[in-house]
Amino acid sequence: SIMAMAYQQKLAEKLTILNDRGTGVLLRMNYIKKTCLDPKLRPQYLTDKTMEASVKYINKKFPNIDFRGNSQQYLVGIQKHKSEVMAAMSSYYDSFIDVMEFRDHVYELLNTIDACQCFFNIAVNFDFTKNYLELIITYISVIVMLSRVEDKKVLVGMYNCAHEMSNGSSDPAYPRLAQMFMEYEQPIKKLTEEFGPHTKGVTEALLSLQMLYPRRNLPAEQWRSAQLLSLLSAPASMLDPACCDTMACEYLSLEVMERWILLGYLLCHSSLNTNQSSQELWKMALRSGLYLTIIRDETINIHKITEDYFDGLKGYSKRIADIKECREHVIVNSGAMHRERRGFLRNALKELVKVLEDEPGLLGPKVLFVFMALSFSRDEVLWLVRYSENIPKTKTPEDYVDSYMAELLFYMERLRTLMTKYSRVVQRYHVQYLAQFDALLLNDTMQNMYVCPEEESVLMTSFVSTLSALTIKCLCCLMLQAYTSVSKAPLSLKEYPDLAKVMNMTQFHTKMLDNVQEMLHETSDLSILCFYPRVFEKMFSQSSEEVSMQRYLMSFPLACSHFNQTVHPLCPEEKRSLRLCVTFLEEIAKQTSSVILEICSEQCNLNDQLLPKHCGQTISAARNKKQKKQTPKKGDVQREKPGTESQRKDRAIVTNMDKLHLTLTELCSSFSGSSDFTVFNHIVTPAEFLISHLETRLTKIIVRMAHYNQTTQEIGRPSDLLAGIRAYTASLHTLSRYLSLDVTRLVKNVLLQQTQPLDSYGGQTITTLYTNWYLEGLLRQASSNLIVHCPAMHCFVNQTIENEQSFRAEEYSDISEMQALAELIGPYGLKFLSENLMWHITSQVGELKMSNISVPCLMTLKRIIDCMNVNVLKRMTIIGVILSFRAMAQDTLEDKHCPYLMGPIESLRDMVSPDTDIKVTLTVFELASAAGLNCDIDPALVAALASMHNSSVDEEYKLTCLLLVYIAVSLPILALDPNSYYSRHYGGHHNNIHCLATAINQLSAAMFTVESKNIEQHLKEFLLVRDLDLGQNVENRIVEASPFLSQDMLESCFPYVLLRNAYREVYKNYIITLG
Repeated sequence: SIMAMAYQQKLAEKLTILNDRGTGVLLRMNYIKKTCLDPKLRPQYLTDKTMEASVKYINKKFPNIDFRGNSQQYLVGIQKHKSEVMAAMSSYYDSFIDVMEFRDHVYELLNTIDACQCFFNIAVNFDFTKNYLELIITYISVIVMLSRVEDKKVLVGMYNCAHEMSNGSSDPAYPRLAQMFMEYEQPIKKLTEEFGPHTKGVTEALLSLQMLYPRRNLPAEQWRSAQLLSLLSAPASMLDPACCDTMACEYLSLEVMERWILLGYLLCHSSLNTNQSSQELWKMALRSGLYLTIIRDETINIHKITEDYFDGLKGYSKRIADIKECREHVIVNSGAMHRERRGFLRNALKELVKVLEDEPGLLGPKVLFVFMALSFSRDEVLWLVRYSENIPKTKTPEDYVDSYMAELLFYMERLRTLMTKYSRVVQRYHVQYLAQFDALLLNDTMQNMYVCPEEESVLMTSFVSTLSALTIKCLCCLMLQAYTSVSKAPLSLKEYPDLAKVMNMTQFHTKMLDNVQEMLHETSDLSILCFYPRVFEKMFSQSSEEVSMQRYLMSFPLACSHFNQTVHPLCPEEKRSLRLCVTFLEEIAKQTSSVILEICSEQCNLNDQLLPKHCGQTISAARNKKQKKQTPKKGDVQREKPGTESQRKDRAIVTNMDKLHLTLTELCSSFSGSSDFTVFNHIVTPAEFLISHLETRLTKIIVRMAHYNQTTQEIGRPSDLLAGIRAYTASLHTLSRYLSLDVTRLVKNVLLQQTQPLDSYGGQTITTLYTNWYLEGLLRQASSNLIVHCPAMHCFVNQTIENEQSFRAEEYSDISEMQALAELIGPYGLKFLSENLMWHITSQVGELKMSNISVPCLMTLKRIIDCMNVNVLKRMTIIGVILSFRAMAQDTLEDKHCPYLMGPIESLRDMVSPDTDIKVTLTVFELASAAGLNCDIDPALVAALASMHNSSVDEEYKLTCLLLVYIAVSLPILALDPNSYYSRHYGGHHNNIHCLATAINQLSAAMFTVESKNIEQHLKEFLLVRDLDLGQNVENRIVEASPFLSQDMLESCFPYVLLRNAYREVYKNYIITLG
């Protein structure tokens, strides 16, 4: 009987399985088509030159390919690589086999459904009708996609040739597969022949849409007049549950219905001439658009295909006229209608989101509104995407461009987020609703029914009993609908519409318990955007140009999280890329960082106006006014005082800073919408993109703010750069008002990179720039005595000579500037600076050792005196200048970076004694030196000198001793230099010879440490060279600066009374003024 057949055939189960299988097969066909068209992905053997003859031959002879005789010459390439060809083509061949098997199963199921005389009505047995129509459309789509695979014959033919050559016979499935290819050369014609017997069932299912589709396909004016989706239109009924007889139909995709109608009537076209209702429904669908989606980005021009097919049939001239009329209607009206719909939905979703954010409890009774809003919006988004690359020739192409798409996408994402966030609210509400209303209503409905047969009785009893347990599954409902939709069923849903309504409503409510995510995917899936990258990027670009849309821009990368839904187990090879998501986030971060840094630049300029260097003009003007001097002429432009930019007569006047802050507020609002989301199993954090952009650009800005010019050797003062960085940092910290961003981490990362020679991108840092400038700009001139080290003021100063300098040395080397430099480049940067200074020192020491002084000629004092050379003192002076500069830089580190560790470090340094192991001593001194503490021995200098040793230790020791003696006996010639005059103002000599003391002390300490000799003993010997005058001031400075010598030792060599008289002679020439 018919009932027995329905039970045995398991229609519901087969529909479910075949629909999923058909989707997978369809994706495979789409993937094969894309692969064969892409030169990079195209199978190797289709492009190989050796296979060219084989490909042409198979294409020409398919399906009857002769493997013997003269044809073998064309198949030589396949013969040589038959195993490789089989392996490469097997996946394609198997995919085409899947199509054939899918077709066979669909044939069988459709014939079974016809034999069972099933009843279809979307309002009664929704799931059964929907699955039936979906299977038909999926099957049509598979066949259409199969016909679009141009290389299918070659792929199958090559595999079969390789199989024949390897196994001696063709593949068993090849004849049927080849026959299928030949049959579907004209797919629409063949499909219409196949569906002739199924016309009655398909037409019945489609006609059930005649009440639903016109009601859903309304213009925006009617939506607006009906106050569609508004929760505020009827405040009194706001808490009433949103229910109707056909709940699932309310959020059914309009695009899906149009696909059902247009493709269904294309195959079952005979009813268009015999049934007026079918004709009206078909024409209404034709007026909605020109294109239908097959899969992914594959579309068909349904008007053209239908017209071409009807053109070959008799009696369809009126239908062709209808198609042309509908096409004109689409071209004239469709764009504007959908534009108005999108405008309505933007406002409707905005209102819905605001109300639900304020009262999330309304998600319980009004959850249907959410799914309707998402479904309507999704349809409009996909319509625009579909037509953006298929714009018809119209007078209003702007209807197909929407620069406000970001807002619609944003509110769709907000609704999805609200549903996910408050899913427990929805669950609790529907748990009570099911138990206290649905179960009672269903039970009452069943009491009024006739006695059910055994199978339906079991299902109905299970349906009611599990309702309270909340375990009803969709398949259970589909099975019940299938069993009650066959002809002559004892329990026919057609006869019990009330039962159908209750079942549909109950099924919707059960979905709210554990299928919310599935429902969100069904109603708001935008994964197709993944396959329209050009359109999606164009939408983003158009929205980003609208200032009012900038706060919604994050909806574009958020929409990329839908791409996870594109994955199907039957087609895992499909390309998965984060490119679109990354592109959007990079652009948003770029725009935001540009605005932020422009604001920082403005604030830096304002801060610069408040620096002390700009107050001279103001002080001068105030002084002139007080002394009643001549006022400036009218033509002179007076400088505006800081703060005038904030004065305005009218608040309506918008300044550039106002615009920037407004833009920043809008852009930061987009970042605050989502902290992270997932795309293809990657967790994406938008704020990190902004931090990365800010870090990159801030690094470049800091280097640019140094104003370094390698050609002219000009650079900005460290204090000016530090003030600028502080202004930038202060402005960046205001970002916390807009979004949660770790600005401290950002600034630390940037500044830490600036303490290294190169940043993370390989670019120069301020450490490198200032190191180069101080070495090449300042110290090089100091070595030529154009710049003098001034101990009295702890800086370097320019000589008062005619040579004009490009900069004032004291403006770059006084205490405040060195402190600023230390704060900018930190201990790491100062270490790099020190290493470069040490390189210059070692080069000077190397020159001293390589001078024309040989050890034998130094054995007698007389020969030493004969060999005196000013060059030695000059090099020692340069070393002293470099070490003096380094000491100035090191002193500024103290108490700057680790004040809480200074005490322990000082204690460690003080515990070091001459008896301490030299390795331990150097390790402690290295730590102390990095903290800015003075050490008896310079560890950096020791390391630099140790790396110079090329001869034996004894030989190096002799050279060191003789070098010190040579320096000592050379000192008297300094008196011959007029620049050796001592300056009270400088606290030193004009030729920097006061730096000799630093050079002798530190160099001798380091050299004797390297050679493991007693430093104090050798310095005493240095002082005991008393038969030659060492120079009064230099000798005193050596003792004062040395931790190894004392004044008692100096007194024994040189009476202090002589030194005091020398200072008196120097100072009596100066007039000392007080006050």
